[in-house]
Amino acid sequence: MLTDAGRLVLAHARDTLGNVAALKAGVAALGAGQEAELSLAVTVMFPVAMLVTALTRLQARFPTLSLRLHVEALGAVQARLFDGSATLAIAGALDGVNERLVRRALAGVPLVPVAAPGHPLTAPGIAPGEAQRHLQLVLTDRSKLTEGKDFGVLSPRSWRLGDMSAKHALLKAGAGWGNMPLPMVADDLAAGTLMRLELPDWPGTTYPIELLHRPDHTPGPAARWLMDWLALQGAVRR
Repeated sequence: MLTDAGRLVLAHARDTLGNVAALKAGVAALGAGQEAELSLAVTVMFPVAMLVTALTRLQARFPTLSLRLHVEALGAVQARLFDGSATLAIAGALDGVNERLVRRALAGVPLVPVAAPGHPLTAPGIAPGEAQRHLQLVLTDRSKLTEGKDFGVLSPRSWRLGDMSAKHALLKAGAGWGNMPLPMVADDLAAGTLMRLELPDWPGTTYPIELLHRPDHTPGPAARWLMDWLALQGAVRR
């Protein structure tokens, strides 16, 4: 029968054997050409459920792979590629920026104007131009790539927010109106905590999404698998 000291030694031995096995698996993967790490930058517009499923499958397929995930807004996603802190990006389409990168189109994400119940813009029969009279909550970022650029901004009265979660919470609190990715607010629309606005001058739009990497970087096996998995899920426009 093991003593307390014996049980402690046995536990350490099992840990050591597990670490050795993991090390051997990692060395074998590297020897087969797999990258040691994937650094991925993703736009906040991309559906979280799709991202979680993709990364869970990636981990199962490449168990020794290290991952660095950066979730950014607007041009800050592409900036990660240019400064080398990410090797693959799921990003919005930016004219004059994405053309400098290797691109693969993904299905766009619907953007819809929303506000909390009781907001004046939720009333029926909104007149053209009425949205300009109300505070609009706008997603922004500190990237030089999108400095001075506006996307879907109608109102001269706006709050610029660098965090999508804060924008979401402020919309639900009735602070203003704004555009949101439909997958992010679908539950709110169903529950009635947010309402989709019927604005004659802004019915909504589709936010284009692309897979991107630098032309001087060839994606490794794990990155290629991730890209192909998205294609098989119908996320990539054929």
